[in-house]
Amino acid sequence: MTMKLIVRAALLATALSAGTLSAQAADISGAGSTFIYPVFAKWADTYKKDTGTGINYQSIGSGGGIKQIKAGTVTFGATDAPLKEADLKDGGLVQWPMIMGGIVPVVNLDGMKAGELTLDGPTLAAMFMGTVKTWNDPAIAKLNPGVKLPETAIVVVHRSDGSGTTFNFTNYLSKVSPDWKSKVGENTAVEWPVGLGAKGNEGVANNVANTKGAVGYVEYAYAKQNNLVSTKMMNHDGKAVAPAMDTFSSAAANADWEHAPGFYQILTDQPGAQSWPITASTFVVMHKEPKDSAASAEALKFFNWAFKNGTKEAEALDYIPMPAKVVTLIDKEINTGIMAGGKPVYDMK
Repeated sequence: MTMKLIVRAALLATALSAGTLSAQAADISGAGSTFIYPVFAKWADTYKKDTGTGINYQSIGSGGGIKQIKAGTVTFGATDAPLKEADLKDGGLVQWPMIMGGIVPVVNLDGMKAGELTLDGPTLAAMFMGTVKTWNDPAIAKLNPGVKLPETAIVVVHRSDGSGTTFNFTNYLSKVSPDWKSKVGENTAVEWPVGLGAKGNEGVANNVANTKGAVGYVEYAYAKQNNLVSTKMMNHDGKAVAPAMDTFSSAAANADWEHAPGFYQILTDQPGAQSWPITASTFVVMHKEPKDSAASAEALKFFNWAFKNGTKEAEALDYIPMPAKVVTLIDKEINTGIMAGGKPVYDMK
């Protein structure tokens, strides 16, 4: 890991674990998604200064977060792969979307700058299947007329852990590539045909940054923070779009949260000329009847604060905050879904 990445990771870890230095019992424990980690770190730092309460969040991947919340070792889990309604009922759980953002392909090619290379879904799938092997392959060249492409071998970097980012990425590839759907499919972890595995968005970002010819996929904040070269993508409407707030927002605008049982919603390959094709949400997961109602109340107090006060910080990191009307739906779900002694653990209003 480069010194810049080490320092950055240390700062994020400090922000998220600041509360452990305090003797306060109110500090909040959570685990899961690395997708949401950059904005959680920012929120945690501000919330600690505002309230004195710390957030001890383990950025271990969505799969790990689900395991820990089911085991009751944390107050909340965070996942980019939402649980279906039946799974929520079986586990006595409730979930809601906390933030939305974009997953972006990132590359390491000499002289290449962000936005200079364009890919489409079928070609990206072929690269991750190992059938498109070099950067000057005709499939890539066709999408990039006039761009000088090297003969360099493509080095695929993918997640090694159970990952909601992987779920959304492979969900997208399954939608745009019948070959990918039939041979690999979608899940939080898949049998990757080729490539190097790395843990977390952090690990993928680090591996791409240090491997010539690499291609990987990360949440956009990691691409920006680590100065990685992101690509444009051909979207559902056949338009080349760059990852940015407006293209993420265009895709997010199609989400019908009101009619999504358990808030189950996948935002990949959304229509719209400006829509980024690999847009995703991170979901918070908690027990309906928590054993530690006081800790759950503190967690809900933090989430309520984030919805009301964290918008600008989220947008500064190119995340899409949940719309006000969706937050109202979430308030209702929490007020009736997380109970202790027949009463809401915390009133979100």
